[in-house]
Amino acid sequence: MDRHDVQALSERIDVLLDEVQRRADPGLAGQVEELVRAVLTLHGAGLEQLLNLLDEPQVRQLVGDDLVAGLLLLHDLHPDDVATRIQVALDSVRPYLGSHAGGIDYLGIDDDGVVHLSLQGSCEGCPGSTATVRMTVENAVLDAAPEAVAVDVAGMVKEKTNLLKIEPFRPHRDGWHQLDLVPPPDQVQHLTVGGMDVLVANLADTFFAYRNNCPMCSSALHHGQLSGDRLICPRCTAEYDVRLAGRALTPEGAPPLEALPLLPEGSGWKVAIPGVQPA
Repeated sequence: MDRHDVQALSERIDVLLDEVQRRADPGLAGQVEELVRAVLTLHGAGLEQLLNLLDEPQVRQLVGDDLVAGLLLLHDLHPDDVATRIQVALDSVRPYLGSHAGGIDYLGIDDDGVVHLSLQGSCEGCPGSTATVRMTVENAVLDAAPEAVAVDVAGMVKEKTNLLKIEPFRPHRDGWHQLDLVPPPDQVQHLTVGGMDVLVANLADTFFAYRNNCPMCSSALHHGQLSGDRLICPRCTAEYDVRLAGRALTPEGAPPLEALPLLPEGSGWKVAIPGVQPA
């Protein structure tokens, strides 16, 4: 069980309480609500007392556990406020946005629960840039701040909407799949994830994921050569910059690779496959 499961259980409690209010006698419904509040208050008081008995390093160790972090968020006992948690989450995703986000700044969260961000350096010429940024940032913010209801991003490409809808308390978002990454530095790994051929490149222990398909000739790119940041197609010899969102280096004007959001999760990784339900 992780923090997502805790959030899902919290939502389930709300649903059950709503059903009790609709179907049960008002007096009984009130007693059920009082019972739930008493149990939650007792558990919250116990957690608060436990935190008071621990020193800072021990608290930080506990917060590193997803289940404990979820419970602390549920009882408003997490040692970090929402701004700190969002900042840490954004720091964690910056290396995986490549040139899609040269800079992403946290501007605050308003009274309606909308997180405001400012994005610089998005790839105006990359058709996958908006989806990459949207899915990656949305997932990171929702994990860090379940109290957020939406993310307003200034600086997205103009033809796309700027408001990123977030549904709180969803245990998983459509399209995210767990995977194990094993490529050594300066090597690539070929995987099949959600029915899609995926290529993951390791550039000095920073990982980048793409659809395993050359936009020029449709060849599988995992048979190609990775030279520094350049990935060379084995058939047509088109060259792509793996670090800079798969931009085509040669031939001039060629379309970029299709970038896939890739994020760390616990001791493993997860990749987003657009339009595919998680396995």
